[in-house]
Amino acid sequence: MAGALPLGDPAPADGSLGVVADPATDFGVYLHVPFCRVRCGYCDFNTYTAPELRGARQDQYADTLLQEVELSKRVLAEAGPLRPARTVFFGGGTPTLLPAGDLARMLAGVRDAFGLADGAEVTVEANPDTVTDAVVEELAAAGVNRLSIGMQSSVPHVLAALDRSHSPENVTLAVAAAKRAGLDVSVDLIYGAPGESLADWRSSLESALALEPNHISAYALIIEEGTKLARQISRGDVPAPDDDLQADMYELADSLLAAGGYYWYEVSNWSRGGDEHRSRHNLSYWRGFDWWGYGPGAHSHVGGLRWWNVKHPAAYAQRLSLGESPAAGRETPDAEARALERVLLETRIREGMAISELPSGAARTAVAGLVADGLVDGSAAIRGRIVLTLRGRLLADAVVRALTV
Repeated sequence: MAGALPLGDPAPADGSLGVVADPATDFGVYLHVPFCRVRCGYCDFNTYTAPELRGARQDQYADTLLQEVELSKRVLAEAGPLRPARTVFFGGGTPTLLPAGDLARMLAGVRDAFGLADGAEVTVEANPDTVTDAVVEELAAAGVNRLSIGMQSSVPHVLAALDRSHSPENVTLAVAAAKRAGLDVSVDLIYGAPGESLADWRSSLESALALEPNHISAYALIIEEGTKLARQISRGDVPAPDDDLQADMYELADSLLAAGGYYWYEVSNWSRGGDEHRSRHNLSYWRGFDWWGYGPGAHSHVGGLRWWNVKHPAAYAQRLSLGESPAAGRETPDAEARALERVLLETRIREGMAISELPSGAARTAVAGLVADGLVDGSAAIRGRIVLTLRGRLLADAVVRALTV
């Protein structure tokens, strides 16, 4: 289970937002499925194994979440014209632990409430062990068009260090099944696990490339407080990630993926071909669009207002059974916080950020120094945009600090 929810203002029981949504802003949907068979040692997401559910039932989850969809339709209608969902993302947890029919009903509920925009991207995250031809065919028939497969590594001892239960062979089978069903395929990788060498990471990258997905995500392992892995490191049972090795791993990923026809469009994400294979849902976060997050612990953002749901599935179900919003708290970031977040998010993407939109004159002056240090592309800066170099991507936090003075 994840750590504590953020502090914030109380959320009204009826869920009313008290804001006016911009009808021209894209609207997306996130559907959180908080169930896992086992908990990976590095994960701090809001997920629950069977013994932790304490009264909540997986077989009732789809119906419970659909109650929040109905509530959101009423609440959003009060905030302005309803907008069709341009992206829908089932995340977790392991969404494919639920029957494909349950996921299909949840998607149908979103479609009935808001409609789906033409060409909407509909993604389901999946553990390779849960992907079969029958599952992906049912998902495709329901309107899912993208599968994001949690590969993480192709090296058995690295998977063991991450407490991943799947075998490398199941990744190959899952990708093949998704392609047969006509789904766009993304694979997720993690680098920097205890005991993982640069050669191990190269092997995982080469295995991912051999699968020929249209999208690859590669995330550095981050040690989150309260996780099993954090406790193992604090006891000295396993070594902490090595920053220099992780930097070498990132550079190797960028080199091999570029040679394989993939280009970076966000610090941790690469796609091949044109823009059509980018994760449009994740881009909506980085660009500050609106979205409603359904499910326990899910976060939402509409019209500048942020809120988050109660964490436990049982508390979530109880709130909705009483006709109340499951929101636990909310906040409206001030101008300074919004400016910081904008720099943090927009500089991560390939298009970068307009220099004219930086929050202060001092920040704009800092761009020249970042170019001189090789962190920001000089030719892009001349055109008025901040675009990270490869070195800048490795030191993205330092760039953000320099641009938010």
